[in-house]
Amino acid sequence: MIKKVIDVKNPGKTAEKILAAARMVFAEKGYSGAHVDEIAVRAGVNKATLYYQIGDKDTLYANVIHQVLGNTAQNIAASVAKVDHPEEKLKAYIKYIADAVDTNPEWTPIMMREMAADGAHLPRVVIEDIVAVLTILIGILDEGIKKRIFIEVPPFLIHMMIVGTILFYKKAVPIKDRQSWLPAEIKVHDRNLKSNLGEEVAKLVLKAIKR
Repeated sequence: MIKKVIDVKNPGKTAEKILAAARMVFAEKGYSGAHVDEIAVRAGVNKATLYYQIGDKDTLYANVIHQVLGNTAQNIAASVAKVDHPEEKLKAYIKYIADAVDTNPEWTPIMMREMAADGAHLPRVVIEDIVAVLTILIGILDEGIKKRIFIEVPPFLIHMMIVGTILFYKKAVPIKDRQSWLPAEIKVHDRNLKSNLGEEVAKLVLKAIKR
């Protein structure tokens, strides 16, 4: 059970230092390999302060993911609300997710590890964050279907197309970039993709679901 959920917008300076250190450790070593002692050292606090500010390892892990996903759900909703057309709403949804992954580089390894572990350590607050994000997508798709812009598609499948593509691409790029022997004709296709990933994913998804 999660004992404490931090205000994702205003965590406080000490709590933010602890969460930042925890993000790095969980990204590098996963839930099982992370230790509270190391997180405290990286944050520059003692364990008593860490436990007082956040809580135990489970609470730390939940808040690390919640800090990203909670903000993401709120900000996606705000971005989507600024446009009227379902296509533009979907583009805003996808672009924000891509930007959030860029802004929070530790999120990719943490979520990839969690997927490999069948979500073994995901607490309810994080599942609720995911549901909040998915609910926004469902609303966009339903509106597009009603206006005969989109075909009927399973929302969760579309969400996984978006998130899965972005996360796998971010994780695979460093591996590919280390392969200096790759032919230029392969590398040239990715020349502009790194800075426009959200736009490119949006094009592919829209092509798949538009009537």
